[in-house]
Amino acid sequence: MMKPWTSLTIPAKAEYIDIVRLTLSGLAAKEGFSYEEIEDMKVAVTEACSNVVLHAYNGGEFGVIEVIFEAEKDSFQIRVKDSGNSFHYEPTVIAQASLHEKPLIDANVGGLGLFLMQALMDQVEVHSELGTEVILTKRLGRKEEMA
Repeated sequence: MMKPWTSLTIPAKAEYIDIVRLTLSGLAAKEGFSYEEIEDMKVAVTEACSNVVLHAYNGGEFGVIEVIFEAEKDSFQIRVKDSGNSFHYEPTVIAQASLHEKPLIDANVGGLGLFLMQALMDQVEVHSELGTEVILTKRLGRKEEMA
């Protein structure tokens, strides 16, 4: 049985991302996620929202970010959607492009958002047709397995 979902619609401006982070913290804590898991999710959702702020809408064009939080039995999903400029996403290219054994100078500033999201979340999906939707999924850690 799916639990109720929560959604926010905020202006695509950096100063509103804290509202998303605070909402995520409260909802994920209610679902039993650890402090570390919540912090990982907050960094990932910040990256997704920052990408919208930086890339989705042209300069002075007004835009919004829609964020949907959905709790399942054993996972938590965050959908970050915009209706701005789409981009061509190739998951195989991202998965194959590793920064291991490369000097830091070779890393593109601002180009690590998807890598970071993939490192912090259990699953990351990107759909870019009419705007872009990033779906971040974190599975609930099994505390009894750790004991």
